[in-house]
Amino acid sequence: MPQKRYAREGYLKENYHYFHLRDTAGQERDFHFHEFDKVVLLISGRVDYALESSVYALRPWDILLVKHHAIHKALIDKSEPYERVILYLDRRFFDRMMPDARLFECFDRADERAAYLLAPDEAQRAQLAALLGEIEEDLRTDAFGAQAMCDAHMVQLLVLLGRLSADDGAARSGEGPHDEKIAAVLSYINENLGSELDVDELAARAQFSRSHFMRLFKAQTGTSVHAYVRTRRLMRAARLIREGMSAARAAEECGFADYSAFHRAFTAAFGISPGKLKK
Repeated sequence: MPQKRYAREGYLKENYHYFHLRDTAGQERDFHFHEFDKVVLLISGRVDYALESSVYALRPWDILLVKHHAIHKALIDKSEPYERVILYLDRRFFDRMMPDARLFECFDRADERAAYLLAPDEAQRAQLAALLGEIEEDLRTDAFGAQAMCDAHMVQLLVLLGRLSADDGAARSGEGPHDEKIAAVLSYINENLGSELDVDELAARAQFSRSHFMRLFKAQTGTSVHAYVRTRRLMRAARLIREGMSAARAAEECGFADYSAFHRAFTAAFGISPGKLKK
């Protein structure tokens, strides 16, 4: 079955897309978020995932559940080969197919308890490996019914993830920033996105000099203070617009004094203007 084109910057133009990638570098991007749900399964290599305000050190066969709109970034050790399975999922397709199955409860549960990582045991890993093999066979063949079989195997995978997420022994929380003062600043930023967030004020709140604060913030989060604040503001604005707020009001609520600057930043981040998103 030929692979379809997909949107790389936050929009999925098909029901799901499956990647099995092997390389020595991986693709590092800055903090970003998607309009779809995402599964990351590490097979080999060394990678940490910064997800929201936690960091997850992935081990082979760990599964990370990235709910739509969750800010995340891969921190890849490029000295080792990096093999992973990544799955993009449009939950609307599966909800239409099986409206009462609650197939995406695993993502919602992970979001509610802020524990996004699943660590399957040996038997569960074998089950996962067999199922992923079936999916990859479905994607390689043009045989009659291959698409239907692939859809069915995707449902099986979501059921398996749901059962894993319901197992408290399989779910694992991430670590926050190692410095408690940086963790406190992150909480303050996320609670005050509509206010002016001056770097000097944030540094003073953490009781660091400006230069030391900026270095430590980037070392702990993988991004600059400005980029982190901007991304959090854009994500919140997008959510407010989807909930019915006008784009201008959402921009103001999220700390953007200049609407034209907000419009440019929003369109660059989402690939769509605030007005079109509202429609």
